[in-house]
Amino acid sequence: MAFGIKREELMEWKRRVESGEIAFLTHYWVDDRFPDARTVTKVGCKDLVKLIKWGQQYGLEKEWIHHRQGYPHFDLLGSRQKEILIAEGLQKHLW
Repeated sequence: MAFGIKREELMEWKRRVESGEIAFLTHYWVDDRFPDARTVTKVGCKDLVKLIKWGQQYGLEKEWIHHRQGYPHFDLLGSRQKEILIAEGLQKHLW
């Protein structure tokens, strides 16, 4: 279950994904499968080649891309999430 995100933030992420940018969206999240995860970062881009190449630099497999509602994205969780956000200079996404 996702929460703690404003509609405007979601719409801006979707706009950036649709325009072919690598876009980041972090929000609070609860899922019994991942009891230690409190947040998730969605890293999306409509340009799949660009998204795959971006993910490869962090060891992310193209098979891990979610293709939901026209917004392809990786889900980042836990220590990997933190590591990638810091590498991308996006400490503001760390809660």
